Amino acid sequence: MHAPTTHDAPWWRHAVIYQVYPRSFADHDGDGVGDLPGITSRLPYLAELGVDAIWISPFYLSPMADAGYDVADYRDIDPVFGTLDDADSLIATAHDLGLRVLVDLVPNHTSDEHAWFEQALAAAPGSPERERFVFRDGRGDGSEPPNNWKSVFGGIAWTRVTEADGEPGQWYLHLFDTKQPDLNWHNPEVVEEFHDILRFWLDRGVDGFRVDVAHSLVKDPELPDWEQRAVMAGADDEPLVHGDLGPMWDQDGVHEVYRGWRRVLDSYNPEGDPARDRILCAEAWLPTQERTMAYVREDEMHQAFNFHYLQAAWRATDQRRIIETSLVAAEEVGAPTTWVLSNHDVVRHASRMGLPVGSPRPNGIGVDDPQPNAVLGLRRARAATAMMLALPGSAYLYNGEELGLPDHTALPDGVRQDPAFHRTQGEETGRDGCRVPMPWVADQPSFGFGTGADTEPWLPQPLLYGPLSVDRQEGVAGSTLELYRTLLRLRREHDLGVGGLEWVTDLGGMPLPAEVVAFTNARADGPAVTVVTNLGDEPVMVPQDRDVLVCSGFLHTGADGQRLLQRDTTVWLA
Repeated sequence: MHAPTTHDAPWWRHAVIYQVYPRSFADHDGDGVGDLPGITSRLPYLAELGVDAIWISPFYLSPMADAGYDVADYRDIDPVFGTLDDADSLIATAHDLGLRVLVDLVPNHTSDEHAWFEQALAAAPGSPERERFVFRDGRGDGSEPPNNWKSVFGGIAWTRVTEADGEPGQWYLHLFDTKQPDLNWHNPEVVEEFHDILRFWLDRGVDGFRVDVAHSLVKDPELPDWEQRAVMAGADDEPLVHGDLGPMWDQDGVHEVYRGWRRVLDSYNPEGDPARDRILCAEAWLPTQERTMAYVREDEMHQAFNFHYLQAAWRATDQRRIIETSLVAAEEVGAPTTWVLSNHDVVRHASRMGLPVGSPRPNGIGVDDPQPNAVLGLRRARAATAMMLALPGSAYLYNGEELGLPDHTALPDGVRQDPAFHRTQGEETGRDGCRVPMPWVADQPSFGFGTGADTEPWLPQPLLYGPLSVDRQEGVAGSTLELYRTLLRLRREHDLGVGGLEWVTDLGGMPLPAEVVAFTNARADGPAVTVVTNLGDEPVMVPQDRDVLVCSGFLHTGADGQRLLQRDTTVWLA
């Protein structure tokens, strides 16, 4: 179904990339917030885990209205995270350990405290300073917004400013929070500014960029009314974003922006050495895989997150369908597929998979919401990860998932910081539950996240994080951490990232039930690995003549001595 590629394919076509959410990874200075020196101190842990690269969420100077996705200066580090010297040290240390570094780039909007926006507020309507953003006169007598667009975080997508004479004036667009004014990507000055930002970080040695809401930069210049709002949640068997996205998302003009970015990145590798490729990865929530793949054509980005895979229901038919359509769609444009199950914007899959299959997908889980089945969720999460890491292409992991961390589902409203929670007056729970700081050492304050004995982490950790801490899982056979380490080691040893995929319908001469997903991943010049995931209620017999490389759970032995694969379990067979 999918042909293998060469063993020496460019690194990004098969890499496993680990997302570091800097506020929540490791706190070096003891102020309760993670920082760059903290990340640097834990890089040996990531190298031992077996990942190929890290992607760091924003660490730029920011008032933190949206946890750093409101950038005040793209060329400086917020003091809460450290300094530019700390960033340089992190990049150098990562490279010494064989880890590549991707940084987050937020091009749709700046902070309202960015120098450009402050200049725009001080300037007159129609000025060059205002043309860097999307300013418009209001409708009617000017007191109504220019159109009816809604913010992703709730409420209208426009805010009116007070002009220099003290009178109410124009409105500016913000598809997200009021403190995140949208840039005008029809303005050549904006285009050139981001080319320069790319060069600034490439000169410091970064290996690429994850591009935030990559499909949102270019808007229909007519700014027509639109009655809908981008939907970021739905039932398991519904698309994550429904239908036509409207005049503010996925406009064709965005592709010329990324062609320009690709030329900048390619200029840093004039010899075309695959080992020196600098890459772009798109975060684009789109209704079809075909639209997503338009971002990874040969002269644009290298990767795009496969959110269709993340949202696929835990049913065998859904899993087979999404794997096959993902590979086919990517092959049509010559790109690799990416696989992802968790990130900082969604409920962790150890919690999400503990909810009934087909139930509405929450953007967060609160204490009054239906609670996940923790045991079932972790068992399914381990099985899903074991299946994902055996697939050809590139994979993304989110910090803490290797520990089996669930969401914090009992956060008090008073500690929540996600603007989606506050702008909807709590109607949306928000994403804080998946952003809770990492547990490193069970018997230390903040479970070893920080160095301050009396300092509270920026979000409280649930007590159940203690038994899941790194020190409680290292070297423990069967722990989730050791499962991840084994999966990543075997993935690399067997070159599964560049392998070919063929569906398996029988095992040892026995037809497999429809509730089982099974495939063979084989290199062109090496032995195959057969991967079997049982999503059904009945156990599946595993042939005695096949060596077990790794199992997400335990193989049970039946009364006749046969090995049986239980429900919600994945096994790799040599």
